[in-house]
Amino acid sequence: MATRRCGPRSRRLSRILLPVLPLLCLAATVSGTPAQAAPAPSAVSGNSSSSQEDPARALARTAHPLGSTVPGGSDADLRAFDKMIRGADVVGVGEATHGSSEFYTVKNRLFRHLVERQGFRGFVLEIQWSAGVRLDEWVRHGRGDLDTIMDEEFQAGGGLWNTTETRDLFRWIRAWNLRHPQSPVRVAGDGPEFAGPALFDTVTSYVARTRPDLLPEVRRLYRESRPTAPMEATFNARLALPLADRVRMREDTRRVLSLLEQRPAGISAEEHDLMLQHARAIAQNATLFGFDIANDTAAALTYRDRVMADNTAWWQRYTGTKVFLSAHNSHVADESAAPESQPKTQGRFLRERLGTRYVNAGFTFGRGSFNAIDPTASGSTWRRVDVGPTGEGSGENTLEKVSGHDWYLDTRTAAPGTARNWLATSHPVRNIGASWPVDAYENTRLRFTYDIVIHLHNISASHRR
Repeated sequence: MATRRCGPRSRRLSRILLPVLPLLCLAATVSGTPAQAAPAPSAVSGNSSSSQEDPARALARTAHPLGSTVPGGSDADLRAFDKMIRGADVVGVGEATHGSSEFYTVKNRLFRHLVERQGFRGFVLEIQWSAGVRLDEWVRHGRGDLDTIMDEEFQAGGGLWNTTETRDLFRWIRAWNLRHPQSPVRVAGDGPEFAGPALFDTVTSYVARTRPDLLPEVRRLYRESRPTAPMEATFNARLALPLADRVRMREDTRRVLSLLEQRPAGISAEEHDLMLQHARAIAQNATLFGFDIANDTAAALTYRDRVMADNTAWWQRYTGTKVFLSAHNSHVADESAAPESQPKTQGRFLRERLGTRYVNAGFTFGRGSFNAIDPTASGSTWRRVDVGPTGEGSGENTLEKVSGHDWYLDTRTAAPGTARNWLATSHPVRNIGASWPVDAYENTRLRFTYDIVIHLHNISASHRR
C-alpha cells in the first residue's frame, strides 16, 4: 500500500479518514508525550479552598470500579453504568486507539450487558453502510461466511477491525439471535466510505420489480459508480479520478435517490424506506468522494460525521430499538478537540437530534500497546506500537492516580469544586487513530466531551486475523 506525507491541515483528516481512505494521506496528530500545555478553560466554578485539593482524590469519590475488561462473569460492577445511560436510545462508546484489544473487549462486555439487562437490540459500528448490511444478514440469518465478509469489507485501513475481538462480538450476536429468534440483535454500519456492489444491485433489483419504467435510467446513472474491483482497489481508482469526474458521479447517484423519493412507497412502506436508505448510502459515498478532500478538510470531515449521525439515527428509528454505537473517541465526542478541521462531531449531531436520549462514553488509558500504520514509511503495514506513561501535565497523569483499578465515572454528576473544575479544564489527552508516530496530544475538556469517562491502566494490541 503506497503512502505519502500530508501537510498540517490534513492531519486531523488523516487520523479520522485513515481507517477508510488510507491512500489519501497518512500524516498524524497525536504523539507519545505532551507537546504543549493545556489552555485555560473557558469557565469553571467552585471556590479557592476546593481548588487546592488533589484532583485525583476528588475524582476518586466519583469513580466506580470496572471489575473486568472481558465479557463473562458478574456484571454487578455495571449497575452504576446502567444508571448513567438511563433513558438513552443511543449509547456511543469510543476508543482512544483504533488498534487496542481492551477497548473492544470492554465494549463487547458493555454491549452484552445492555442486550441482556437493558433491552438493547442494535449495534452500529464505524464501518461503511454496505458492510453493515452484509453483517446484519449474517447475524440474523447466517447468510454468507463471517470470515469472508470481514476479509472483503475490512480492507486497507479498515483492516484495523479485522480482528478476533470484532469477530467474537459478531459470533456472540449470532448465537444470541439463534437463541432469541423473536428478539434479534441487528447490526449496521454508519459510514459513507464505500458502497459495495451488492448495495447497487439491491437497489437496482428493487427498481426493476417496483418501478420498471425507471430501470434504464437508474442503470445508466449507477454505471460509473458501481464498484467492479475489491474495496481497496476501488479506493485507489476513485481517488485517482479528476475531481470533475467524482462530482459527476456524485450528481448521478443523487439523481437516483431523488427519483425514488418522488415515487410513492407502493405495497410495502417499510421496504421502500429501506431501499431509500440504501440509495442514500450510495449517494453519501459519492458525495464524500466529491469533495476536494485534501484541500477542504473541515467540510469533508463535517460531512462524514453528519452522515454517520444521520445513519445511526435513521437505523434507531427504523428498527425501533435501543442502539449501541461503537466508534472512535473523536466521533462519539460531544465537543471537537480540533474545531478548525473537524468543526462538528457525530456525537454533537446526535446530541442535537436526540438530546438526553444520546449518552456517550470515551476511553482514556495509562500505558500499553496498539496496532498502527507508520505514515512516514513507504508501503507501510500494520505494526505493534508500545507507549509508556504520559508526562506531568497530561490528563492521563491525573487519571492514573484516581484508583489502582480500572474505573469509570459520570462527568455530569461530579461534585462541584475540584473534581468538576478539573473535568471542565482542558488537558492534553491521548487520542490516537490508526497511524503512528504522530505529533501532539489533543487538548480535551472531558466534562464537555464525554458524559462518561472509562479509564484503563493498561492496554494491549488487538489480535489481527
